Amino acid sequence: MCFYIYYAILILSYTERSDNMQINGLNKTTLLDYPKHLAATIFIGGCNFRCPFCHNASLVLDSKSQPNIPIDEVLSFLQKRRGILEGVCITGGEPTLYKELPDFIHKIKSLGYRVKLDTNGSNPTMLKDLVDKHLIDYVAMDIKNSKKHYPMSIGISNYTMENIEKSVSYLLSEPIDYEFRTTIVEEHHSEEDIISIGQWIKGARAYYLQAYVDSGDIITPGLHGHSKDTLLHYVQLLTPYVSNVSLRGIN
Repeated sequence: MCFYIYYAILILSYTERSDNMQINGLNKTTLLDYPKHLAATIFIGGCNFRCPFCHNASLVLDSKSQPNIPIDEVLSFLQKRRGILEGVCITGGEPTLYKELPDFIHKIKSLGYRVKLDTNGSNPTMLKDLVDKHLIDYVAMDIKNSKKHYPMSIGISNYTMENIEKSVSYLLSEPIDYEFRTTIVEEHHSEEDIISIGQWIKGARAYYLQAYVDSGDIITPGLHGHSKDTLLHYVQLLTPYVSNVSLRGIN
């Protein structure tokens, strides 16, 4: 109980952040993070969730101790790579925590880039605003688990699902190109959870199951990924609900 109270307090502080957005990482070239586009990936520090299987624990728990890349330096890099890179993926942490995000994306868009946003869906108001203002071109939203087990998989007891459900419903209305994705962890995801998620996001444009891999920077070490056969079985369980289901992170 104390564990969850502690993280609930942390969540409140992150939801109401008054500090500035901080860029903690820049992957200068990737073919993986933005589907069908050669892109750069920008990592924003800080998150309002504490998913035990998070593979960017340092960005979530202690972003202030991570390298801080000035925004002007990132924009200068993107200026120089115009005509080479096609897009920019903005990930985290959770980028939508910061009121500065729309202005930052506007500067990236002014350079001619397509922008993909990775989000946990906890800020549907900002998500809709970014879409309405044509600041993003693609959204990847994490579905952490079935509604029943969401609190367990985000590390927050008694979490209210309202904002997550709003973001899911909004994306299902197809205002923008998008995907849902779930990192599948043996200790967190069962057949029952997978079927429940399928029913929840029925009709989604695309859904990706990502194999859990211990990155060495995990909030709760000691978790395990499912076997490839189990993941393929989960894909079959989902196909009645989502026609485009694929695996990521599996050879």
